[in-house]
Amino acid sequence: MLGLVADAGGLPLVLACPPGYAAAPLRRLAQHLIASVDALLLQGGADVAPESYGAAALRPEWRGDRQRDRFELELLEAALAADKPVLGICRGCQLLNVAYGGSLYQDLAAQRPGSLAHALPQQYDAHEHALRLAPGGLLAGWHGAGAGRVTSAHHQGIDRLGGELAVEAWCAEDGLVEAVRAGSGWVLGVQWHPEFHAGRAGLLPAQPLLDDFLAAARRSRA
Repeated sequence: MLGLVADAGGLPLVLACPPGYAAAPLRRLAQHLIASVDALLLQGGADVAPESYGAAALRPEWRGDRQRDRFELELLEAALAADKPVLGICRGCQLLNVAYGGSLYQDLAAQRPGSLAHALPQQYDAHEHALRLAPGGLLAGWHGAGAGRVTSAHHQGIDRLGGELAVEAWCAEDGLVEAVRAGSGWVLGVQWHPEFHAGRAGLLPAQPLLDDFLAAARRSRA
């Protein structure tokens, strides 16, 4: 089970989520791993477990992956304490919000009346929607004011915004939060998949985001 991808010494590392660790050993493992990397990338995948933000699953299929949450939240806490850059993608963006005390919609269609369909499994990475960027934000600085288009393949989303997080972008069609940034350090979460955008006309270019993240990782190493 993948926990994250991190950049260490110029080489990408894939760290596996260990089963059966008690809280204290898991925290020590996370601190040890983060000490050896330059940055943390929290990637997409299984739902965040409602238990991770103090809720109960409304349906069995929305129980998420609590084991993965525990590991990645420990890694995230260690990365923030060490002032390491953090990029969250899709699930990773949602987990960032949870780590900062926020909550999630377990299912947008069920819990957010009028929400756009943010996931169409038959289209997957070909499903898109328009984006509205926050004026003066990091994303607006890279792409200019106004809007862009992004991939959309998620049925959960940010409900209550976590403390110390600022909104960087919203879905232009229904106002759902689509990107967040912490008030200190290089900590950014995006709900879309920038890795799907390469070479696709009309989608928000991924290169500014990825280049800035890798530059922050290099500064962390220095």
